[in-house]
Parts: sequence; C-alpha cells; structure tokens
Amino acid sequence: MGKKTRDRTQFAALPYRVGVNGQAQILLLTSRETRRWVIPKGWPIKGLKPRHVAAREAYEEAGIQGTINGKRPIGIYHYQKQLPGEQLLCEVHVFLLRVSQQLEDWPEKGQRESRWVDVAEAAALVDEGGLAELVRSIFTASRPRRPSRHARARIAKLLLPGRLR
Repeated sequence: MGKKTRDRTQFAALPYRVGVNGQAQILLLTSRETRRWVIPKGWPIKGLKPRHVAAREAYEEAGIQGTINGKRPIGIYHYQKQLPGEQLLCEVHVFLLRVSQQLEDWPEKGQRESRWVDVAEAAALVDEGGLAELVRSIFTASRPRRPSRHARARIAKLLLPGRLR
C-alpha cells in the first residue's frame, strides 16, 4: 500500500463567487476517473498547511485562484475513494475559497469538466451526502431579519435624547 492509501485525510476547497443576482455560485468539477461532480481536493503535501493544499488543488484541478476564508476548515465530510482493487474511506477537511480569478490555462485543463451552479444545484449534483449538506448549511444559513418599520420607529423613540436618563 502506498503512502496515499495509508493517509485517509484529504483537504478540499469549496470554490464560490457571488453571482450578478447577489446569490452564491459554487464551482463543481468532475473527477477524472468516475466523472462524478466533486470539489477540488487532494492529499496532504509536506511543508504546506492544509488550507494551502486546498488552494493549490483548486488551481491544479480547476484553474481558479482566490482567498481561503479563515485558517480552519468550514466542515468535514467522508467519501469512498475508488482505488485499484479496493475502496478507501477518506475524511475530507473543506476550506471555503472565494474565487477571484479563473485562469485560461492550468495543469489539469482538459481532464475535467467544470460548471458554476447555484447552491441548490450543487447540493443535488454531488454524490456525497455529507458534502451536499455542508454546501447547503454554509450558503443557506439563516440570517438575522431586519426589524419591521414599525419596530424601528419604536426603537428610535426609545433612543431619542432625553429618554436615556
């Protein structure tokens, strides 16, 4: 068994951009062998921090560059890696990558198909349930609602000078 099969941890980038409608779009690509829709991921690289491995894989597999949001992964999922004569359960640590540039040329160009999709389509296209759930949870998290006009007026009255004595 080679080194890659002994280490079951991989690091991935979840590439996103904000579309013209203000909604997040996810970049998915196909795996080379099974042609499943996936995100860029790879094995640890000696001397590189996990988030840097994720960014490097995004460049090599999809020709994208951008900024990894934070030093820690946004989540973890598991999948079965198909190897010659065996399957390997891998744990994937996912880092959020805000894409700033998509290059004309990159190392694995022509080996994969890529597609920008909305969050719902991304969650539907990926085979790994854990990855689909992670995509949904990151981009559809509930946000605090803005108070109604009536509530804002009441708050403003309470905060008028002279009332804070």
